Amino acid sequence: MIAAPTRLISALTGRLPIGWLQLSHSRGKMIAAISGVAFADILVFVQLGILGALNQSTIAPYDLFRADIIISSADANTLTDGSNVARSRMFQALGVPGVKDATPLYLANLEWQREDGDSSTLQTFGISPDKPEFTAPDVADQIAELRLEDRVLLDRQTRGLPAGALDHVSSQTPYSLELNGTSVWAVGTLEVGGGFSADGTLYVSDQTFLELFGNRASGAPNHILVSVDDGIDPAVVVERLREALPTESVKVAQKAEAAAADLAYQTTERPTGVIFGFGVAIGIVVGLVIVYQVLSTDVADHLREYATFKAIGYPQRFFLGIVLEEAVILALFGFIPAVAIAVGLYAAMSAATGLPLSMDVARAMSVLIGTLAACALSGALATRRLASADPADLF
Repeated sequence: MIAAPTRLISALTGRLPIGWLQLSHSRGKMIAAISGVAFADILVFVQLGILGALNQSTIAPYDLFRADIIISSADANTLTDGSNVARSRMFQALGVPGVKDATPLYLANLEWQREDGDSSTLQTFGISPDKPEFTAPDVADQIAELRLEDRVLLDRQTRGLPAGALDHVSSQTPYSLELNGTSVWAVGTLEVGGGFSADGTLYVSDQTFLELFGNRASGAPNHILVSVDDGIDPAVVVERLREALPTESVKVAQKAEAAAADLAYQTTERPTGVIFGFGVAIGIVVGLVIVYQVLSTDVADHLREYATFKAIGYPQRFFLGIVLEEAVILALFGFIPAVAIAVGLYAAMSAATGLPLSMDVARAMSVLIGTLAACALSGALATRRLASADPADLF
């Protein structure tokens, strides 16, 4: 067991792998150290996974419609908050050079009392079925069905919905449900999934939306979607709209910019994003402390041996190399089981909550690089005592 890693590390470093031999000499301490690093990695993975799910659920609604520009209320920080926008702004926007078309977008959450007695919160989008060009392709293919009264498109990944319940939904075989005291029929489906503010998504016509939300008025949508003429830079049209519309009541942004601003607000100013961000930082600190304690103890235990090397002329970088070797070994050996455990935790949490939790290469590599950096920093700190020690004082 020890010989193979010894040969491999010797081939990589070109010298006797002193760091590996010191770690492997005490199996119990090495296993405890690797377990500590793995625990810190798992903590970071879980926090990053939940933060990633928050990010994904924040961006997902923007993929449900196609627009070059979004006009929103000036106090709107996200897609779902802020005041309503006067519909008259749409007609003003249509008079701006470069604007091809525009349509209002209505948005609100409603509670669906399911037949099993539980409820699901549905994020409901209302848009004119005569404007399929403003909807995502999978919605555009079905939006003509929404011209009929009380027809809807229901998210097949709605949290709490029995698996396969919407597999055979169509205009010929609709799925009946009651929302806000109104009976509606799902004649098609879409796939979005649950998030932190809703369990699923509902797509309806603007008229059905106003029927479901009796307190809403057609003249006060949440946003106005704008498309620009072919060959026109949307950024140019954004500036024209900002000049034409009152900036004290509305703000204008390209769709990608609005999504990025929404994501930044959710992760840096909303409590949920800040908490998970702190969770990642705490995981990193835990890893630093664990590795530092292991390496500093190891340096203290072998201080006389290091002093002997130092007395005969070995430079500080030699000792730093040994400790960094130990740090890299702990980082790699702790990372491998952490990834496997995190994948299992993601699957379990996703099944239990419906959140979009999954491992990707970018996340795994970022944690690996962060683990190596944290362990290397801990190793460098652990050698400070040796750097200032006088060999004559160590005997």
